[in-house]
Amino acid sequence: MKIISYGKQYIDEADIKAILETLQSDYMTQGPKVKEFEDKVAEYHGCKYAVAFCNGTAALHGAYYAIGLKNGDEFITSPITFAASGNGALYLGGIPKFVDIDKDTYNIDITKLKENITNKTKVITPVSLAGYPVDLKAIREIINETGKDIKIIHDAAHAIGAKREGRNIVDYADVTILSFHPVKHITTGEGGMVLTNDEEYYKKLCLFRTHGITRNPEELIENHGAWYYEMQDLGYNYRITDMQCALGMTQIDKLNNSLYKRNQIAKYYEEELKNVEWLKLPLGYFSKEWLNNKKYEELKEKPENLNSYHLFPVLLKNAEERKRFFDYMRKNNIFIQVHYIPLHTMPYYKEKYGYKKGDFPIAENYYEREVSLPMYPTLTKEELEYIVKKIKEFKK
Repeated sequence: MKIISYGKQYIDEADIKAILETLQSDYMTQGPKVKEFEDKVAEYHGCKYAVAFCNGTAALHGAYYAIGLKNGDEFITSPITFAASGNGALYLGGIPKFVDIDKDTYNIDITKLKENITNKTKVITPVSLAGYPVDLKAIREIINETGKDIKIIHDAAHAIGAKREGRNIVDYADVTILSFHPVKHITTGEGGMVLTNDEEYYKKLCLFRTHGITRNPEELIENHGAWYYEMQDLGYNYRITDMQCALGMTQIDKLNNSLYKRNQIAKYYEEELKNVEWLKLPLGYFSKEWLNNKKYEELKEKPENLNSYHLFPVLLKNAEERKRFFDYMRKNNIFIQVHYIPLHTMPYYKEKYGYKKGDFPIAENYYEREVSLPMYPTLTKEELEYIVKKIKEFKK
């Protein structure tokens, strides 16, 4: 069997054609494709504004900037996430505060949020890990109970297109970020995006990604002519290219199909592995009613609750068994991965902020036991059967 990775991009002729057409046009960057892609993603998620960035980390940096995070402000996030969730705030002088994860969803434990909010808390950044949509409504209700002006940045890098109780990933959040890295649901090579319904955040994000420069006549303090522009704040060169956005346009056309196939794969894993007693499967998928339809193409609406399954995380009994399983699967050309090393255990966080092992025991226990099985829409029936076969043979 050839190597099976944990995640993989899908590029077809439509994608290649779109890129070639853009290469042959008048624009390679800062052209019309960027706005077209932004509008298409915003419309898909039912929100007013979208701002594309060169990568997901830049999008997070922009999101923290837009909501007004300043030096010394605290932000709360999950310890089980990629470094970017925290780094985007650290760039602005934010102080990280972690809340342990829920043992079933692997998202931030919402029941522990309120006790960790202080007068310095500026933002809560919940992560929809692996595509399981975090309960943003419950987080918003907790914030309202405190009476504090705390913003929500939804890190939905894993959860594009997900839904919870009929609400999209932008609902209840002040801003939502997406990632278009190749292993994500859709790709622009590298890329990211911020979604929001707030016009002021939108304007700040547009400024932030282009050196803090504006050419908009309505925003200029002075105006010397059509050539004139002003740097009104310290921004960054976080722009995305037209070539990338042309790819994004064709990729998002395939998003619903990707979500459907990922849920089919999750269903297959669940049915085939539910009796493997040494393996804990993730919380059940949301979309049985969706998958029971015989023809996906006939479906007009996605289900009310939808896990977008960027990853399929499973837990073994302990760290030693996880290591043996990891090595065993790779020897059999199944390149599983681990998501994630708890952020608070990274040397930078320990040295600068005083975090230590034992601070968040549920997150640490999760990390010691977790591996992510292959999850991408082009997995074949033969590959899935092989993966399941090798898992079942692990202890024989």
